[in-house]
Amino acid sequence: MKKYFLLLVIILLSACKNKQENKEEVVLWTPYNDSIEVAANADHENGRMQYKLIQSKILDKNEVFSPLYEEVSKLTEEKYQKLLPLIMEQDIFVIRNHIKEGRLTYENLVLFYLHRIYKYELDNTTTLNTVIALNKDVVEQARELDRLSEKGVATQIQHPIYGMPILLKDNINTLGMKTTAGSIALMDNEVNDSYIVQQLKKNGALILGKVNLSEWAYFLCSGCPVGYSAYGGQTLNPYGRRVFETGGSSSGSGTAVAANYAVAAVGTETSGSILSPSSQNSVVGLKPTIGLLSRSGIVPISSTLDTPGPMTKNVKDNAILLSAMLGYDELDPASVKDNFPGVLSAGLHPIPFSDMRLGAIKELMQTDSIYKKTIEDLKKAGATIVEFTPPEVAMNGFLSILNIDMRNDLKSYLKEYTDPKLVKISSVTDAVTFNNQDSLLRIPYGQALFNGILSDSTTTAELEEIKSTLEKNGRTFFDNAMDKHKLDAVLSINNYHAGYAAVAKYPALTVPMGYKTTGEPISLTFIGKQFSEANLLRLGKSYEEKFPNRVLPKGYQN
Repeated sequence: MKKYFLLLVIILLSACKNKQENKEEVVLWTPYNDSIEVAANADHENGRMQYKLIQSKILDKNEVFSPLYEEVSKLTEEKYQKLLPLIMEQDIFVIRNHIKEGRLTYENLVLFYLHRIYKYELDNTTTLNTVIALNKDVVEQARELDRLSEKGVATQIQHPIYGMPILLKDNINTLGMKTTAGSIALMDNEVNDSYIVQQLKKNGALILGKVNLSEWAYFLCSGCPVGYSAYGGQTLNPYGRRVFETGGSSSGSGTAVAANYAVAAVGTETSGSILSPSSQNSVVGLKPTIGLLSRSGIVPISSTLDTPGPMTKNVKDNAILLSAMLGYDELDPASVKDNFPGVLSAGLHPIPFSDMRLGAIKELMQTDSIYKKTIEDLKKAGATIVEFTPPEVAMNGFLSILNIDMRNDLKSYLKEYTDPKLVKISSVTDAVTFNNQDSLLRIPYGQALFNGILSDSTTTAELEEIKSTLEKNGRTFFDNAMDKHKLDAVLSINNYHAGYAAVAKYPALTVPMGYKTTGEPISLTFIGKQFSEANLLRLGKSYEEKFPNRVLPKGYQN
């Protein structure tokens, strides 16, 4: 009898082992030969879209997607289609109301977005190379929220972000997922949560996964494709795969929101890295005032100019996501002690057009027909528009701020947050050496900007003078008209004036303005003075409500 019992145990163990092996052997994605697509872009009129490769040579999508396959496969196409009108393009308050009234659960909300990610990202004809990591526990975390709701535990006042699936740019430290900044040098970088992720979790957000970006936040190579990273491959624009740029460096955040892969995403900006991909992907993006949101635990370029920010399908959600990340962080010297109570409700209180005073840049009126029509439409709606020509101000030394800051700030990040057993570099110098060891794989577009960091001889005293001068010049660029005419904001296009806003440390909100005749998205950007985020969001909400320009990208609508 004892022999039979032992035999039974062996058989059961063997069965469990085979089951585990079969589970690990699930193949959801097959690498493909991207040479035809690469060749098709060889003559693209935009040199930055003449790709050398599209799919990553490093990332195995099966490792990313297999762990949740069993969970995702439980949501049938029929059930998915029933969820579509409840979730697709809906704002957070609508989704929360569906959950409150029992039409939707947190679990099904998460599964809906995962279903879309698997549906489009595992198909090589539709993939945007956007999602590069998933939170393997996210479905169970959603179920736990449902259990708490059933028990009545979660009936206390919640932040609106509670239970909402959020994607993060992969330069933001997140426990349980690698933080790579798109670089092979950081592909094993295991870290704890950054401050803004701690805030999101504290407020009940569900971290769905991580998204691709322009490697090292687009401060590696010069003139190379935006949205490319050696780790994640080439991010593509859902409004035109290989036709339009994704914008960068928060390319994955922009494309993921555009394709409805999550309720919202978090990006980061130094100069244009939220505004650009938001505009290119027809989503709402906010670059906050420096210091409004913590930067600790985020792979840096510049402690002077860096900031995270929300990227969403609408202004209302943008205000909610921004609010959910607020908080004073003693580890960030620029962090401010203020709760900014007006931010959360900003998306619910549009400013009447009759109360608006906005500045229109004359040069843009003369060169862009969509911008010109938008200004005329705003006038007809009742807004006071003052056309002006900004003063010419020097931006000399801007690159040196990025060079010297990154040389110092990256070294500090690597020392503070990375495990030397997992990450073998400790400086930009090490990164340059590491990349040169296999340039075809690690830096197919070169590393001209990294080399520039090493060769920049700007002294500490010179750098401080540059920062002071540029901050003054950036503010002069906007303030002359804003002060003289008592303007609420200056109106720009996409990230056209992101550099001036960056050095001025001013916030900027970009909202879909329409589409060019080619189908390429274009956005209207509101730029205001420091800590005027709530006002910008109210202006943006008025514009969005009166002129609902965002249209879903074809091919990603079902």
